[in-house]
Amino acid sequence: MSKTKKTRSDERETGISRRSFIKGAGAAGSMAIAVTAVPAASAASWGGQTMKDAFGDFFQDHYKNMTPTELEQALARIERNAKRTTGVDIKCENTPPIPGVVFGYAINISKCKGYRDCVYACVEENNLGRDSQMQYIRVLEMEQGNRNLEKSDHYYDPETVPQKDKYYMPVQCMQCENPPCVKACPVEATWKEPDGIVVIDYNWCIGCRMCMGACPYWARHFNWTEPELPTEVVNPVTHYLGNRPRMRGVTEKCHFCVQRTRKGRLPACAEACPNGARIFGNLLDPQSEIRYVLENKDVFRLKEELGTEPKMWYFSD
Repeated sequence: MSKTKKTRSDERETGISRRSFIKGAGAAGSMAIAVTAVPAASAASWGGQTMKDAFGDFFQDHYKNMTPTELEQALARIERNAKRTTGVDIKCENTPPIPGVVFGYAINISKCKGYRDCVYACVEENNLGRDSQMQYIRVLEMEQGNRNLEKSDHYYDPETVPQKDKYYMPVQCMQCENPPCVKACPVEATWKEPDGIVVIDYNWCIGCRMCMGACPYWARHFNWTEPELPTEVVNPVTHYLGNRPRMRGVTEKCHFCVQRTRKGRLPACAEACPNGARIFGNLLDPQSEIRYVLENKDVFRLKEELGTEPKMWYFSD
């Protein structure tokens, strides 16, 4: 019988990972043997990693519990892992929330023409796996007068838009004030930050997908395979809670381009929109454009009756 060739993702799963350990693939006894059998400083590799980095990943604490030194070490490991898997020198940052800022979004659906420039910009900015064709943003083609998302076309041809008697509604993570996904996570791998962004610690996610089932907006996505990210498309400017390269077996979603917005920039989708349909800003600033929209336009939110309090509004001119 011929031996089956292992893929890189297979090697990751057979190596030391918190995810496989928690899900029952490891055991305390075998872990103890591994620790005593191979010195931490060994130059040997485990699934392509040095043993030091492999054990560092395994014992890495939850993002919110790490000391500044531990976080600095985690960022360095992420950068080394990215270099190993993509061949690119990335910079993984940990830019904190801006004091006095809570981000919100409003979309003018009378201006959106369904071109999907926002979708493509998001994929490029946020290092989404190219093989899976994962997209954080879905633009729905809707019949005029219809707000039922179940009666929409997800797969219309963007070369034929805009269509008469149709309108277009982009849908993504709503960054809920009362996010059901956070309540559903059994290991607290996802939470809401002070600036309103619901984030994920990918290293802490165990891939149970409970958050996906809890989200009423279909906004979370699961990596069934190791995301394919060719060298030439990698965005090297990343954030621990945002667009750093992800791994197989974790969920991910829109994070309002945390690597950009916490530096005072617009999300990639807003910057890419050719018609100015996307309004992004600080909900706490009475002089912001988004506050003007909320106070002067007839706005609505999707599935408000669920009590999720989404921070994404829709309106028309």
